[in-house]
Amino acid sequence: MRDKPTLAQDPQVVALVEGARTGDAESFGQLYDLYVDRIYRHLYYRVGNASEAEDLAAQVFLNAWRAMGNYRPMGRPFVVWLLTIAHNLLVDYYRARRESTSLEDVIIPADDSADPVTLAEKSFASAALRQAIRKLKRDQQLVVVMRYIDGMDYTDIAAVLHKSEGAVRVILHRALIALRGVMGQEIGSLL
Repeated sequence: MRDKPTLAQDPQVVALVEGARTGDAESFGQLYDLYVDRIYRHLYYRVGNASEAEDLAAQVFLNAWRAMGNYRPMGRPFVVWLLTIAHNLLVDYYRARRESTSLEDVIIPADDSADPVTLAEKSFASAALRQAIRKLKRDQQLVVVMRYIDGMDYTDIAAVLHKSEGAVRVILHRALIALRGVMGQEIGSLL
């Protein structure tokens, strides 16, 4: 996977963004290569379906290409702008389908060095966590995914969700308390 975190201040990204803003398709293609995995992963965790996540990722980059002339860095990483586009597409996606947000099964990549017992334990833990996350409120699910799956900081999450950084911290805090309660109930029911 070629997903490497790059900041807006990174000279390579700044040069690529400037090239793309002037209509250079090659520069935009390189930005695509830098961020497609991260955008896809974010969308996949939100929709739970690989083909739909691929379609939405393609739409994110198509929308970004169309709007590149209007892009303004404003001191934030370029990927935050892409994730904002992705978030807006997800809102439209769920509005059109009238479905609730869900996190579907995540395939744990095979690790040649891991034994079957370890893989089974990881799969069980991952499934239990996904089930617990599904029980959270929609905004809590979104913040948990952005913080722990996408690895975003509070400032970037706030920018994507159009909320204050304090509000994002409160949502995450409440989500973690809720997760602790749900996970405790599920562990208690297994005993």
